[in-house]
Amino acid sequence: MDQKKDEKLFTEFPAVTTAEWEAKIREDLKGADYEKKLVYETYEGIKLKPYYRADDLSSLSYLKSNPGEYPYLRGNHSNCNDWEIRQDVDEADVDKANAIAVDALKRGATSIGFNVEKVVAAKDLKALINNIDLENTFLHFYSSPNYVEFARLLVQVLKSSGVEVSKVKGSLDFDPISYLLLYGDFYESQEVDMAQAAELLALVSAELPGFKAITINGDFFHNAASNSVQEIAFSLNSAVEYISFLTDAGFFVDVISKHMTLCLGIGSNYFMEIAKIRAARYLWARIIEQYKPVSEEARKVYIHCNTSIWNKTIYDPYVNLLRSTTEVMSAAIAGADSITAMPFDIAYKDSDEFSQRIARNQQVILKEEAYLDKTVDPAAGSYYLESLTDALIADAWKQFLACQEKGGMIEAIKTGYIQHEIGRIAIIKGKDIATRKASILGTNQYPNSLEKMLDKVEEEEDYEDEVSEVEDEDEPTYEPLFLFRGAEDYEDLRLATEAYVTDGNKCPKVFLLTIGNLAMRKARAGFSNGFFGVAGFQVLDNPGFATVEEGVKAALSSHANVVVICSSDEEYADYAPAIAKKIKNVNDQMIVLVAGYPKEIVDSLKASGVDDFIHVRMNVLEFLNDLQLLLGVVEEDDEYEEE
Repeated sequence: MDQKKDEKLFTEFPAVTTAEWEAKIREDLKGADYEKKLVYETYEGIKLKPYYRADDLSSLSYLKSNPGEYPYLRGNHSNCNDWEIRQDVDEADVDKANAIAVDALKRGATSIGFNVEKVVAAKDLKALINNIDLENTFLHFYSSPNYVEFARLLVQVLKSSGVEVSKVKGSLDFDPISYLLLYGDFYESQEVDMAQAAELLALVSAELPGFKAITINGDFFHNAASNSVQEIAFSLNSAVEYISFLTDAGFFVDVISKHMTLCLGIGSNYFMEIAKIRAARYLWARIIEQYKPVSEEARKVYIHCNTSIWNKTIYDPYVNLLRSTTEVMSAAIAGADSITAMPFDIAYKDSDEFSQRIARNQQVILKEEAYLDKTVDPAAGSYYLESLTDALIADAWKQFLACQEKGGMIEAIKTGYIQHEIGRIAIIKGKDIATRKASILGTNQYPNSLEKMLDKVEEEEDYEDEVSEVEDEDEPTYEPLFLFRGAEDYEDLRLATEAYVTDGNKCPKVFLLTIGNLAMRKARAGFSNGFFGVAGFQVLDNPGFATVEEGVKAALSSHANVVVICSSDEEYADYAPAIAKKIKNVNDQMIVLVAGYPKEIVDSLKASGVDDFIHVRMNVLEFLNDLQLLLGVVEEDDEYEEE
């Protein structure tokens, strides 16, 4: 059928207003609470609606800007986003580190990060960057004990190599505020460290124009379990602290902004992470605008993203590949300038060639096969994403101002405000993980019961261990920020069980006495399997028993440590007392549990010999640690203590 080109389809259908949608939803809810049923509140305190419409975007003025235009929410570039694929090399031996870097560049990396903690001589630095195309490879240097001296060394080596120094690009990970936050003290002192910021900026701006001198390590907030609002706000508070000091020292904001990097951690909350990067870029541009920059480039922020360490796991480690893939996608879609994908095995060992290659190829595939580098702001126009970005902008700005009212970032760290605010969210996240309200696949939910990892853990070096490596006999002056992985406590449970068995003990055994209603006993047996599997216990499932006597006989014959009765709430009144009494009469050391929580008869079941109940609302982590303590798997000093 022929149609005119300008004819709109479905014009015969009347538009449906938001009020009409809402009325229909409330009708379908049949009196149920709209907020409780359909509105989800994030860790940021943002209430997510069940749907979004064009009406939600009517007040967003920044939507009129194009990519590459102020306020740069939609990206710094107008046509594409060809981000750097960065691989960090932690190898201390400079020759080995160089070989790893050269190989990585041949296999898809376009940027290299070097640990230069031990690089203090020209010959070491020359060996480190040997055979690297310095004019076309982004170089990033971190962990230097003295960045000013290292920058001088870098200038010396680059000039002696014959390259055009102005064409060499990269960054230095100089960030004394993050050092204060992590270690509770300045590296030297506040005066000396901040003075070095000015000295380093002067040196870099004069001799290394393509380098970023100062890095804002916002990923530390992320890996301490902050929410996205806090990560954006506190990163910007740090940036303003540097900018204010350096402008007072005589630098123009154009010079300062040009030589700064904003580093963000990227977690698996896919859309939230996209919105976070876009919001950070917008707020940076608005803040820099207040300093009256001359050049438009000063309003743009260079954003580097590290995939999350906080959500990575020891058990079922290949799930980490799924996590980091979505994280890289979030960063790429949001317009990050540079991305490091952490190797999937980072939680339990030093990465090797295989895990490094897989991490690198995650980005290569997203470029070469998904063409994400050929697009610019593909998230634009999404009712949900634009609304989420706007909410982050508003809330992060409020948090930023609250910190500024405390005297700025350094004073807020000294008073413990930053640590307390992040710790508050960390406690909430920790409780959600402990109760399994928040799932960590393969760790606190759906564990692989056959998997053993104890012999694969090279060393359990978490962030807090790295902090303790700083040799300082005195207590830190200020409270350090606590960095950790969300899965750690559950992993400790399971590693403790593995160690217990390795020491020659029998693995704790759980017998599932399934009886009664077929659907309910199967459902509760499945729940119990996962419940005890996360601690590495051996679970003996059963198809079901016809009588109490048959079930009790099988349970006693199994010599299990724990018997879990799996049935329906209605049938527990008959089955559970009889089972508990018969088991306790023969073996009063056997622990009898009920899967579920039939609250009307809980007291009577306990009186009949039932020891406890396992259910979806309980603190699984606390319960299992207490059980390990009772069974002798762990000593009392190892008992789980809730934050």
